[in-house]
Amino acid sequence: MLRTHTCGQLNAADAGKKVTLCGWVAKRRDHGKLIFIDLRDRYGYTQVVFIPKESGEAHKLASDLRNEFVVKLTGTVNKRPSGTINAKLPTGEVEILAQELEILNRSNNPPFAIENDLELNEEIRLKYRYLDLRRTKVFNNLVLRSNLYKIIRNYLSGFEFLECETPILTKSTPEGARDYLVPSRVSNGQFFALPQSPQLFKQILMVAGIDKYYQIAKCFRDEDLRADRQPEFTQLDIEMSFINEEDIFTLAEGLMKLILKELKGVDILTPFPRITYKEALEKYGCDKPDLRSELKNDFAFCWVVDFPLFKFNAEEKRWESEHHPFTAPAQDDLENLERAPEKVRSRSYDLVLNGMELGSGSVRIHCPELQERIFKIIGLEKEETYKRFGFLLEAFQFGAPPHGGVAFGLDRLLTIISGESSIREVITFPKTSTTFCPLTNAPSDVGEKQLQELGLTIKRKITA
Repeated sequence: MLRTHTCGQLNAADAGKKVTLCGWVAKRRDHGKLIFIDLRDRYGYTQVVFIPKESGEAHKLASDLRNEFVVKLTGTVNKRPSGTINAKLPTGEVEILAQELEILNRSNNPPFAIENDLELNEEIRLKYRYLDLRRTKVFNNLVLRSNLYKIIRNYLSGFEFLECETPILTKSTPEGARDYLVPSRVSNGQFFALPQSPQLFKQILMVAGIDKYYQIAKCFRDEDLRADRQPEFTQLDIEMSFINEEDIFTLAEGLMKLILKELKGVDILTPFPRITYKEALEKYGCDKPDLRSELKNDFAFCWVVDFPLFKFNAEEKRWESEHHPFTAPAQDDLENLERAPEKVRSRSYDLVLNGMELGSGSVRIHCPELQERIFKIIGLEKEETYKRFGFLLEAFQFGAPPHGGVAFGLDRLLTIISGESSIREVITFPKTSTTFCPLTNAPSDVGEKQLQELGLTIKRKITA
């Protein structure tokens, strides 16, 4: 290994040790004969001093150092002189008296300082995201995300869930938001779609007898963006067999309680309040009520239940699914399915946190006959139904168990926990509000040869 210690590791107990550190030059201060640098890596900062007599050639080389140079240095750990201790740093009691220095890589002058409290243009930040991520505040959001994933995996593993991956290249079954399409070179003129969610695959996993599934899943939707939206996002996807709504609520509430305790040191009360869709509209004027003032813990959760199964599309003069067409209707409302669709309640539920929808789920339809009835009500003829969803209906013919699940937006959860205003602050390489990546300049043109291989031609939009 190039180094013996990290830049956040050494303290007074290490005095007298000879150590080797690697990292980036965060600051350089030239005090005549003495040269000081603050060396930074992901673990912290360590002060290094170069003294002409003790440091020798390393002192001469240190004169060339600039911010963000990558260096390797060897020296002795010394306690800092009285009055120079930095109590704000874990390494603030010591400094390294450098004896050897190697410049591993030089750096251009950065377009902005690697400091936390700068007001920076977002386009610049995302163009130079690798520099932005060196800032402690931004980096800590990635640490938060990593810790969240560990909590999720440990919690669900304790309940015997299996982490299963589902395909990224899949079938286009548009229902709501637009799919991102991927042309197939092998099957000319045909397309894959990037998944809006693993919905159909996780239901098929229940048919397979997996019983308890989860996945930290990448999902894709081609839609207009807001502060809490991205074209690609990450969700925690959960599905279970032989359950009802109470099983989902208990599992999810236990997970959220653990997450808030581990990441924020906050104890939240369970069970969460449950509000019907009708009550939410009448009392709060929306189906995403913010209960912080009523509940008084900064994190106010509630379940919204009893959503309508359908909504009427006045423009197309047809019924649509309020959530998605795989949601089971309330058992008491089955008789109204065809004759009074507007009266049918669904077995769906939303988890709301501080007035934001954090997740959504439902008990699913598991009988093929009922699923076909729902497709017919929303205007899908039998031929179209089997073209889109035949593989699901066929799977249901082989003993589908009762099942249900939920999915939580992890980017949105992290945004709330971290106190950020946009999910772009908690995503490693986010897109702008116009779905553009300043770092890679994507989306971009492709060559004519690639288009020919795919059998595609580009028809440019004519703008006024």
